[in-house]
Amino acid sequence: MSVMAKRGLVYVVDDDEAVRDSLQWLLEGKDYRVRCFESAEAFLSRYDPREVACLVADIRMGGMTGMELQDRLLERHSPLPIVFITGHGDVPMAVQTMKKGALDFIQKPFNEQQLMALVDRMLETARTAFAVHQQAASREALMARLTGRESQVLERIVAGRLNKQIADDLNISIKTVEAHRANIMEKLGVNKVADLLKIALAPGAKA
Repeated sequence: MSVMAKRGLVYVVDDDEAVRDSLQWLLEGKDYRVRCFESAEAFLSRYDPREVACLVADIRMGGMTGMELQDRLLERHSPLPIVFITGHGDVPMAVQTMKKGALDFIQKPFNEQQLMALVDRMLETARTAFAVHQQAASREALMARLTGRESQVLERIVAGRLNKQIADDLNISIKTVEAHRANIMEKLGVNKVADLLKIALAPGAKA
């Protein structure tokens, strides 16, 4: 994997062409991939939440503001880390964005080292969030392989019920419970109850 691929993708949203060009030159010079947009609306029309990325956006823009853009992303449950670029008078607004989850804000004219440090932090956050999402998606795919009856048996295994108790709960034979347990283990790719519980009890898993 190249250094550029490791660095990750940075979205830049600013209605000032000179600022966009400056940020693109600076970030690409440090081996980041960069995509620039002249408006929040243009960015939202092209944004792909499946990419590991971060966002550097101006707060004051014509049309949709940076704060409104953040609200739109929150409505979409986007995990995209954000840093805002602000003027001196925008600091109170920037603080509001941080209360809503923005990582930080930088004032114009911004410090190059400060910006690089923030971008690195955001991309690390993005990679962690992406990994968690991928794990959750993998678990959900595994759980979706279970039949309705197998899900019922699994719920009771997780609750600590014994085979005989599960059989009584579901009005089936103990042998049928054992068969369902074997099928569950096979479908989830585990051979120990401890590993089964890790999958069933993990965040995002649905029994």
